[in-house]
Amino acid sequence: MNANPHPSTAPVARHRILVVDDNPSIHSDFQKILRPRPGADGDLERWEGILFEDVRPVRERVQFDLDSAHQGEEALELVKEALAENHPYALAFVDVRMPPGWDGIETISRLWEVHPRLQVVICTAYSDYSWDEMRARLGRPDNLVVLKKPFDNVEVQQLAHVLTRKWELNFQAEMKLEQLEAMVRRRTAELEQAHDNLARSEERFAKAFLISPVAMGIQSLPDQRFVDVNQGMVRLTGHARPALVGHCAEDLNLWAAPAQAQTWYEGLAAGQTIREREAEVRDLAGNLHQVLLSLSAVTLDGRPHALLAVQDVTERTRLEQQLRQAQKMEAVGQLAAGIAHDFNNILTVIQAHAELMTARLEPDRPELKSVREIAKASERAADLIRQLLAFGRKQVMQFQELDLSEAVNGALGMVRRLVGEHIRLAFTPAPRLPLVKADPTMIEQVVLNLAVNARDAMPQGGEVRITTEAITVQRAAVPMDPQERDGAFVRLTFTDTGCGMDNATLQRIFEPFFTTKAVGAGTGLGLSTVFGIVRQHGGWIEVDSALGEGTTLRLFFPVSSTPTVPAAEAQPAAAPIVPSEPPVTAAPAGPDLAKALRGHETILVAEDEDALREMVSMVLTHQGYTVLVATSGVEALEVYDSASCPIDLLLTDIVMPGGILGGELARRLRAINPLLKVIFTSGYRPGMPGVDGTLDEGRDFLPKPYTMARLTQLVREALDRPLGDVPPNHRN
Repeated sequence: MNANPHPSTAPVARHRILVVDDNPSIHSDFQKILRPRPGADGDLERWEGILFEDVRPVRERVQFDLDSAHQGEEALELVKEALAENHPYALAFVDVRMPPGWDGIETISRLWEVHPRLQVVICTAYSDYSWDEMRARLGRPDNLVVLKKPFDNVEVQQLAHVLTRKWELNFQAEMKLEQLEAMVRRRTAELEQAHDNLARSEERFAKAFLISPVAMGIQSLPDQRFVDVNQGMVRLTGHARPALVGHCAEDLNLWAAPAQAQTWYEGLAAGQTIREREAEVRDLAGNLHQVLLSLSAVTLDGRPHALLAVQDVTERTRLEQQLRQAQKMEAVGQLAAGIAHDFNNILTVIQAHAELMTARLEPDRPELKSVREIAKASERAADLIRQLLAFGRKQVMQFQELDLSEAVNGALGMVRRLVGEHIRLAFTPAPRLPLVKADPTMIEQVVLNLAVNARDAMPQGGEVRITTEAITVQRAAVPMDPQERDGAFVRLTFTDTGCGMDNATLQRIFEPFFTTKAVGAGTGLGLSTVFGIVRQHGGWIEVDSALGEGTTLRLFFPVSSTPTVPAAEAQPAAAPIVPSEPPVTAAPAGPDLAKALRGHETILVAEDEDALREMVSMVLTHQGYTVLVATSGVEALEVYDSASCPIDLLLTDIVMPGGILGGELARRLRAINPLLKVIFTSGYRPGMPGVDGTLDEGRDFLPKPYTMARLTQLVREALDRPLGDVPPNHRN
């Protein structure tokens, strides 16, 4: 006999029951019936098993948590709270009569609105409502049971167990059904999403294929016939879509190199990646287009196909060539300017020594002819160097505000003598042009070079048309002018009816020393000089030309910020400046010249070129001046501080080593001595940051190479001129 009084028990299930009745004693009765003393029934069963030697596990017992509500409104709040806590009621016992508030039917209706699964037992001792009336008002007979008062305890327990179990099974079934429905919804959504993705992918591909600017086509393999093409392919090839579909590229003669294209298709069949291969495509008109070709293997309707993508890079290739050309021009300009600077110093020394020897030799000496030839050769070399500096945009400019039409008109007399009578010259100036800030000598140089270039293109005669006009430009950067342009410009246009140029010549016309003329017929620096001058003025050049159709060059100059002077206030235009050494009108000639240019003042010479510095010092000393020398700006400051006598004039190179340039040196010394006269000289050295290639108005400037006569003349003029007077133009 097993006397164990504590056999194993199954877990206890707990359900919540709500009792709604206005009678407190009813609540007490339900507590006694549904919540008996803990362990009473279990102890009886255990001792019964011991007595009859039939020990069994105590069966699972369902326990209830009871809550009470005395009115319908209170019951509704309890049901809402239980739902919010996710521990809802499974069953409610509801009395029919509950004055003064809602009756049982109204209460049940309200409870089902918030908790439709709730099982309900109506407790009543009166026939206030018939069953049909209750069904008509509540409409949920499956969740509704009527319990007549007075009720039996066992009947109440049976109803509680059965209805809570029913609630539990319904809840589990609904949860399972919801899980199944959720699974079906999820799977349906996945299938719909997959279908939508596929449809969108096909739509995106179709849109990308049809509207892509890249020429695209789908070809069947291995016959390579087009089954579809987009508008890009139609534009590139010039063939209509019906002419392309159903035919292969070879039938349409699209490939400039068919054998090469065939190797790409063979590579695609072998699994190779064909991406951005350079090729040429021939359009319907026979024009060749530079393209990048890509091939991809695709499967359509279970059959192999090739997706052909052809990107037209003809324009990009052209722009890249222009960019390389511009970079080459810039590099050549830097080289030319660097050579020009060193040559200027050398030529100045050569010219000075030739000048000294000429002055010392007797007229009948045979050596005099050789010395004069040396002087002439150095002058020609100096002209060449000036053109190189102009091309490299390293020429020191003397800017002033001028009317471009007047500047061009002033040069026309010389232009007519240069081009000859067999060339008809027509100039159409625009009225009231805005002013531009320009160097008049350089503008004249531009006009002369363009006129000579046009003349050489028309050996049998022709016409040159020159126009000026004010325009507004707004465009992005381009390779030959890598700067955005937005504003007002004055355009100078030269058009000739000459032989014109092919594309290969057009690519090189601004290169220094490039010429199509016979050997010895030209230096090849004419247009390169124009290019450098225009760029140094902040402008650019555009060229149109074709063989047999003449040439048009358009030169653009930015408009000055100074407004145009009204006609009533305008002063007469000054005579054009001729690019040659100005005559000395104030000084006497012959032996009296040297005497007139002598002096006794003290001059500080700052020059880093040893031979040139020594030559200048010797010449000025010979003229009677006291000369102090320095090899740099730093040394010049030291020499000035240690000088035993006042310094009257500073002759300084613009670019010098040591960190202090000529302009900074002049500013520092004038801060010490405001009466100090200054003459700047330069052959320019490119590549140094902070160097300004322009010369402000009101300063004396002596460009290298220069003659000793010119040097002594300018020194005397600067010393004799009252401080504050604007010096004349002293350009060579």
